[in-house]
Amino acid sequence: MSWPLCPLSHMSFSHQWAIIGCNSCRMDINEGLPAIDSHRALHIWIIENLRMMPVPERAHGNFFEEHCYVILHVPQSPLASQGISSDLHYWIGKEAGVEAQGAAVTFMQRFREALGYQTVQHREVQNHESDCFHSYFHPGVIYRKGGLPSDLKHVETSMYDLQRLLHIKARKHISATEVELSWKSFNKGDIFLLDLGKVMIQWNGPNTSISEKSRGLTLTCSLRDKERGGRAQIGVVEGEVEAPGLMQIMEAMLGRRVGSLRAAMPKNSINQWQKANIRLYHVYEKGKDLVLQELTTRPLTQDLLQEEDCYLLDQGGFKIYIWQGHMYRLQEKKAAFSRAMGFIQAKGYPTHTPVEVVDDGAESAAFKQLFQTWSNKPGKKNLGGTGELTQVKLDVGKLHSQPELAAQLRMVDEGSGKVEVWCIQDLCRQPMDPKHHGHLCSDKCYLILYTYKKLGCIQYILYLWQGQQATTDEIKALNCHAEELDLMYQGALVQEYVTMGREPPHFLAIFQGQLVVFQGSTGNNERGKPAASIRLFHIQGTNSQNTKSMEVPARASSLNSSDVFLLVTASVCYLWFGKCCNGDQREMARRMVTVISENNKETALEGQEPRNFWEALGGWAPYPSNKRLPEEVSGFQPRLFECSSQMGHLILMEVVFFGQEDLDKYDIMLLDTWQEIFLWLGEAASERKKEAAAWGQEYLKTHPAGRSLATPIVLVKQGHEPSTFTGWFFTWDPYKWTNNQSYEEVVQGSLTAGSAISEATAEVNNFQLSRSLSDSRAGPSALLTLKGFQNSSENELELGPKASDRSASPSPSSCAGSATSGSLPHEQLMHQAPEDLPQGVDPTRKEFYLSDSDFQDIFGKSKEEFYSMAKWKQQQEKKKLGFF
Repeated sequence: MSWPLCPLSHMSFSHQWAIIGCNSCRMDINEGLPAIDSHRALHIWIIENLRMMPVPERAHGNFFEEHCYVILHVPQSPLASQGISSDLHYWIGKEAGVEAQGAAVTFMQRFREALGYQTVQHREVQNHESDCFHSYFHPGVIYRKGGLPSDLKHVETSMYDLQRLLHIKARKHISATEVELSWKSFNKGDIFLLDLGKVMIQWNGPNTSISEKSRGLTLTCSLRDKERGGRAQIGVVEGEVEAPGLMQIMEAMLGRRVGSLRAAMPKNSINQWQKANIRLYHVYEKGKDLVLQELTTRPLTQDLLQEEDCYLLDQGGFKIYIWQGHMYRLQEKKAAFSRAMGFIQAKGYPTHTPVEVVDDGAESAAFKQLFQTWSNKPGKKNLGGTGELTQVKLDVGKLHSQPELAAQLRMVDEGSGKVEVWCIQDLCRQPMDPKHHGHLCSDKCYLILYTYKKLGCIQYILYLWQGQQATTDEIKALNCHAEELDLMYQGALVQEYVTMGREPPHFLAIFQGQLVVFQGSTGNNERGKPAASIRLFHIQGTNSQNTKSMEVPARASSLNSSDVFLLVTASVCYLWFGKCCNGDQREMARRMVTVISENNKETALEGQEPRNFWEALGGWAPYPSNKRLPEEVSGFQPRLFECSSQMGHLILMEVVFFGQEDLDKYDIMLLDTWQEIFLWLGEAASERKKEAAAWGQEYLKTHPAGRSLATPIVLVKQGHEPSTFTGWFFTWDPYKWTNNQSYEEVVQGSLTAGSAISEATAEVNNFQLSRSLSDSRAGPSALLTLKGFQNSSENELELGPKASDRSASPSPSSCAGSATSGSLPHEQLMHQAPEDLPQGVDPTRKEFYLSDSDFQDIFGKSKEEFYSMAKWKQQQEKKKLGFF
C-alpha cells in the first residue's frame, strides 16, 4: 500500500554552520551557534524575538506558555562512551506563535548539523511531552503564564512578591501549571499549591493517592528551596476541617467556596496494547510527491532499514519515528519534521503527537526496542548484552564489589550457597532429597530457595520453576506456596519466575552442572504412565556453572553437530559427540552421564555411530550439521518504567537516564534488561506482588518486538535488591532508605506551622471585615497582599491589590472612613468623578461599596458571580453601568 503524503518541499540553508565560541548572552537567527559546555548535561535556550537566549540553570524546568525553547542534553555518565546519543528537543508552548516555532526548528536544524547528525531529535508540545523530556527535570516542570518579562529575567531568585495558584499533576513525571486564583480552578483528583511568597499552602484533593501527595510535596519543597532559599513555610491541607488556619488564609485569598468541587479530568493515557500496534513505511519521492509505502507491521527486523533510505514508523498514533540511513541525502534530512507533521495531519492524529527523528547508528533505546533484535554497528559499544562476558571465570569477590559485572553476567555469586528444593505434588509442597535436587520434571513445578551471603549479610533468592506440561492448578499452588515462604522469611525473598528451557545463568550455577530436566518423569512416573525405555538428552555447557541436560524427543532430527547428546536404552548409554563440539563440552558431558543413567556407557563420534544407535532413534534423519554461530551480543539498553493500571490495562511511564532516586516507596517499577524483567516494589507497594507479576506478563505480551513469554520475571522488594538489579544503576547506596521519612512523618513533623503561617492566620482572624464579608459572602474581592512577606520586616497583612495582574480582581486597599462595603447608595457612586466620591472609596472599585441588593439590581448578578468573571469582562460591565 502506498499513497502520496504531500508535495515535496525542502528547507534551504545558504551557509554551513559550526558550533563556535560566543560570549554574548543571546544569538540572532542569522548568527553563529553558541558554545556548548561539554561538561554540562543540560543546555536550554528560549526563543525571544527570533533570538536564542540561554536560560540560567536555576530556572531550568520553568517554561513560559507564549514561547518556544530548544533543549540539548549531553549524557555525562560513562554511558555516554558506550553509544548513548545526545538528545535535541524543540518545545512549543501552547500560546507560542508560528514565527517562534519556525525559529526553534531552524535553530535545532543548525545544531544538528553542527553535532554531526549523531543526535536524536524530538518535537515536544506543552502538556504532551515525551518521557525523555520530562526525565531531565527533577522533581518536575512548571508551566508559567504569558511570556518572558520585559526585563528578560527568566525567573527571580527571591520570589516573595508573589501570588499564584499552581495546578499540580503528580504523576511520575510531575507538572505544575499556573491557573486562575479561584476555587473554580480546583478539582477533587489533583493537587493545588497556593503560593504567597513566604507562605506556601499545598491543598490535596480528596481523591488523590498518597503517592501523588508525596510527589506534590516534593515539588513544593523544591520550589521553596530553589526559589526562596528554603525560607518560605509550607502548610498542607489534607482535610479542610483539620486545617482551619490554612483554610482561613485560602478563603481570604480565594473567597468562600460555593458549591461542590468538580471531578478531575480523566487521564488519557495510552496503554501497552495500543503502543504494540506499529507500522513501518518506506518514504521516497515520486515526481513532485512524497510517497509513503507501508512495508510491514510487527514484529519488525533491523534488516528492513536500508542505509540509503528513509523510513517512518507509526507506533499506534502514540508516537511517530523518522529513521534516516547514513547514506540518505543530507538535504532531505532537513525535511524530516515537516514530513512527520504531514503524515500526522493525513492520518488525523492530534497535532501534539510526539515526533522523534533518529539517524542510522544513533538510535534511541526506545526505537531499538521496537525491533525483534538489534545489532550495533561495528565500533559502537554495547550496553545490556552479555556477549563475551559469559566466558569470564567467575570471581565471587568481583561479583560482590562490582555489581555492574554481576548484572551483565546475571550472577549474584558462583552458586556455592545453600540450596533447598520443594516439588509441588498434589498441590502440596514436598521437600526433595538433596541427592535429587537437580532432577526436575517437565510436568511439575518446583520452588528452589537459594541462600547466600553478601558482605556479611544473608540474602535470599526464591526461584519458581514451571514445567512446560504443568497444570494450571499446579501453577497456582506454586505461587501460593511461594507466598507462604515469603511470609516465613518476612518478605526478604527475591522471587524469580523461571520457565522450563529459559533458565537464567545463576539458576544453572546453583546445581553445579547436574541439572537434568526430564520429559514427564525421572523413571518412575507418578502419573501412572510408563516411562519411555529409550530417552535422548541434549547436554549443553562448558563448565559446572553453565551446564544443563534437557530431555528431547528420541529421534535423529533432535541431534545437532555443535553439541553432545546422551542416548539411553534399556541396556546401554551412547554418548554422542557432534563434530563441532569442543573439549570442555565433552568433559562436562562425561560427568553428566552418571547423573542421568547407571547403564554401561559407549562413546559414539558423529559419522562413526554403530547401527544400534540409529535403530534406537528410529533410523537416520537430517539434523543441523553446521557449526552454531556465537550468540550475538544484544544491542539493547536497560529501560526503567513506572507501572500503573487504567481500565484493567497496563500503563507505563518511562524514566530515561534513570537512577536510584527514581525509585519511590509508593511505586512499582519495571526494569527491562531484555534478558530479564525486574519488577521493583516500593515499601508501600510490597503487598501488590501478584499484580506486579501480572503486569510483567502483560508487558511481554504487548511488547512491539514480540518478546518471549518465557523471559524470566524477577520480583524485587525495596531494601532487598540483589546485585543483578543494582548493577544496572550508575550508583547505588544500600543505606539510602535507612532513615527515609514517610509522607505522613514529613507532614506531621517537618511542616508544622511556622511564624509566617501563624502571623498570616492571626492577621486574618484579627482583620475586621465589613458586614457583607462577615455574612460569609466574601468573593474573589477579598484578596490578601502579603506586603510584609516581600522585602519588608514588618510582616503586615493588608487587604489590597494583588501583585499579579493576571489574577482575579483586587479588593480595596482599606475600608476606612464612612465608605464601608454595602453602606453607600448607588447615587453617590454611579457616574461620579474620583474627586466627588465619599472619603475612603477606592475609585477603581466603586461597585464594591454597593449594598448586596443594589448590586443585584444594577448588575443583574451577585458580587460572588461578578468577581468570578474575567477581569476584562468586569471592566466592560463597569464602563457600561457607570462604575468605571
